[in-house]
Amino acid sequence: MHASDFDEAVKLYHQAAAEFVKGNPADYKMMFSDRWERVSLGNPFGPFVCGWKQVAETMERAASLYRDGEIVGFGNVAKYVTPGLAYIVEVERIKAKIAGRQEVASVALRSTSILRPEGGTWKIVHRHADPITAAQPPESIIASAKDP
Repeated sequence: MHASDFDEAVKLYHQAAAEFVKGNPADYKMMFSDRWERVSLGNPFGPFVCGWKQVAETMERAASLYRDGEIVGFGNVAKYVTPGLAYIVEVERIKAKIAGRQEVASVALRSTSILRPEGGTWKIVHRHADPITAAQPPESIIASAKDP
């Protein structure tokens, strides 16, 4: 597939993210591969999951934690496209009410998404997002006694 097709897929992905932060995961779920058994997701609310069923359930739970959200912007860090695989690395900035809170919070997530062509369109086969968008002290990577 061509890079222009990938750019269109990223545009749709960003539109789906705008719905996701309003609590609606439907369009976002459609961006993910439901054909590949190893589709995977690591989101800021929990551990990595693999397989369509677990990925879909995780997206439903995560979307339910957002309300009244809006996209502030996507900062492109890197993008690479081949005919059979592509990735995009971004900093996603949103504002939303999170986890039942009444105040709007600003959120920044660093994200990596890997896509492959399926049925004439690009589908996400892996996504990882976390809130680390600034330098952290070295001690921040040391697991505490309560961690597995």
